[in-house]
Amino acid sequence: MTVAVVAGVGPGLGESVARRFAAEGCDVGLLARSADYLGDLAADLPTAAVAAPANLADPEDITAAFERVREELGPVDVLVNNASAASWTGLRDTTLDSFDRAYEVGPRADFLCAQAAVDDMLDPERGAPGGTVIVTGATTSVRGREGAVGFSMAKFGSRGLAESMARELGPEGVHVAHVVIDGGILGPDVETDTPEEYLDPDAVADSYWHLVEQGRSAWTLELDLRPHVESF
Repeated sequence: MTVAVVAGVGPGLGESVARRFAAEGCDVGLLARSADYLGDLAADLPTAAVAAPANLADPEDITAAFERVREELGPVDVLVNNASAASWTGLRDTTLDSFDRAYEVGPRADFLCAQAAVDDMLDPERGAPGGTVIVTGATTSVRGREGAVGFSMAKFGSRGLAESMARELGPEGVHVAHVVIDGGILGPDVETDTPEEYLDPDAVADSYWHLVEQGRSAWTLELDLRPHVESF
């Protein structure tokens, strides 16, 4: 049984990824801060699922969450790093606390979660090494955005981390892919008269699963996803 961990689960993309992976038969570990929400989602998935509440800015919470997933589901085969936290403010209006939190929940949490998961993927006692790490990026992963210094910094950092891990771990059998979400995601809290201008989270989750299934002869390093509208 494949064990997948989604770090940063909420209504929208995180939930769609968890549901898509469970539909493919994966047991799923769910990491986020809201215990009630995670518990409800875990109970609604068709496969075994573990709600592991964690503040992803806290290294001890991350360690405890992965230990819980291993204890209840087994070693991790797939990791999706999907968390972010940043104020949408410019240089002069961004506090040090909010800037630090963008880093802690973004690239630092990606780093810590990857360390925990990759140890399982490369464990020689499991036989042939292998696994998948997917990092959720954004438009600001590739070009800075005015009025979003913390978010831009964090997404640039996560992209660099993903590319570095891909080159280090690919030869070891671990596929690392960075996904540029180039546009808004149509989550349940989005009210709009033009839904075609947004990405469908279920469609994005389909692309994430495709990355897991890719053969080693043609791994994707970076995937760019955007809504298909004339303005693009």
